[in-house]
Amino acid sequence: MGRYLIGRVLQAVGVLWAAFTLSFAGLYLLPGDPVDMATNAATGTPVDAAAAAEMRARYGLDQPLWTQYWTALGHAVRGDFGHSISTGQTVTAALGEALPSTLALAGAGLLLALLGGVALALAAAYTERPWLRGLLTALPPIGASIPGFWVGLILLQVFSFRLRLVPAFGGSGFGATVLPAITVAIPVGAVIAQVLYASLVRTWRQPFVAVALAKGASRWWVQSRHVLRPAAAPAFTVAGLWVGSVLAGVVVTETVFSRPGVGRLAQESVLHEDIPVVQGIVVFAALAFVTVNLLVDLAYPLLDPRVVREHSRKERAHA
Repeated sequence: MGRYLIGRVLQAVGVLWAAFTLSFAGLYLLPGDPVDMATNAATGTPVDAAAAAEMRARYGLDQPLWTQYWTALGHAVRGDFGHSISTGQTVTAALGEALPSTLALAGAGLLLALLGGVALALAAAYTERPWLRGLLTALPPIGASIPGFWVGLILLQVFSFRLRLVPAFGGSGFGATVLPAITVAIPVGAVIAQVLYASLVRTWRQPFVAVALAKGASRWWVQSRHVLRPAAAPAFTVAGLWVGSVLAGVVVTETVFSRPGVGRLAQESVLHEDIPVVQGIVVFAALAFVTVNLLVDLAYPLLDPRVVREHSRKERAHA
C-alpha cells in the first residue's frame, strides 16, 4: 500500500513539472514581445527603448532562457509566480480574485454532471423496456459530441433572449449560474453516464447478482445494494480524469456568458502575452487536475481492494 501511494504522489509531481516546463517553453516561443504588448496596451503608444529595457530587467526577461527557467521554477516551487507584466499585480493575487467565481461554476457543473450522469445510467440499467433503454443510452453520445460553446449559445438563445428567465450575461446568484453550470455539466455527465452504464451492465451479469435475484430481492434492491458499488469505480475514475476538462470547459463557458473568473483572466493574459499570469493559470489547472486524480487514486482501493492486491502482485513478480 505504501509503495502504491508513493508511486501516485511521484506521478502527480511529474505531471506538475511537465505542465510548468511545457507551458514555459510554449509561451516563450510565441512571436512578439510581452513587454512591448503590455506597455502599448497600457499607454496606447510605444515606450522608449530605455523604459522597455528597464521593464525587461525588472521581470528578468533580459536573462538567458535557461536562467529564466530555473529562476521561475524555483519561485514556483515556493508558490511565487511573479507579477503580471500588464498590471504589475502579483499572479497569486490575480488568481485569488478570479478563482471564487470559477470554482463555484466548476463545482456546480461537476455536481450536476455527477447527478445527471449517475441518474441516467441507473435508469438505463434498471429499466426492462427495450425502447426506453435505447432512448436513454442514445443521450450520452449526443451530449458528449456537442461542443460546449454551442450548448451555451443555444441555452442563452432559449432561456435568456426568448423566455427571459435568467440574465444573459454577467450577474451573480442562482439565476446567473444555472445556464453556465448546465453547459459545463452536459459533456462531462454524458461520459460518466456512458462509463457507468457499461460497468453496471457488466456487473449485472455476475453470478452473485443472479443469486440475489433468485433469493427474491427486487431489481432496485439488487442494483442499489449489490451492483452499484463495484460498478462505480470506473465512473469514479472518469469523473476525476475529467476535472481538467471541467476547468477547460469553465474557461470557454465564462467567455460565452461574459462571467468574471479565470476564463476571462486567461483570455486577457493570452492576448497581452502576459507570460507569468498564463503560466500561473496553467500550473493551477494542472495542480487541480493532479490533486483530484490523486484523491481518486487514494480512494480507489476503498471501492475495489483488488487494485492494491494486483499492484502488490506485480511488484512481487518484478522483484
